[in-house]
Amino acid sequence: AAPAAPAAPAAGASNFTDAEIKQFAAAAVEVTKIQQDSSIAAADKQPKMLAALQASGIPPEKFNQIGQAAAADPALQQKIQAAAPTSAAPAAPAAGAAPAAPATPPAQ
Repeated sequence: AAPAAPAAPAAGASNFTDAEIKQFAAAAVEVTKIQQDSSIAAADKQPKMLAALQASGIPPEKFNQIGQAAAADPALQQKIQAAAPTSAAPAAPAAGAAPAAPATPPAQ
């Protein structure tokens, strides 16, 4: 649990603005493309994913928070899918797909 999180983490979707969800959805599409691109060396994927997050305007910490919240919140998953660009993959990536910021390893 993130100690800095305001309100109850169980509140789910209400913790994030529509703008953040849109940024997350756009970034998630790019991150998923990078992860699935076999022409990108594994060592190059992390910097490319971080660059994709920066391009979308969402901080990696916020991306991870939304990804983790979505894993436990079907309503948030639906909001993310609705916000995703229409060319997006059919499903939002699982929280484990989030590129972890150095201090936050993905939850197992």
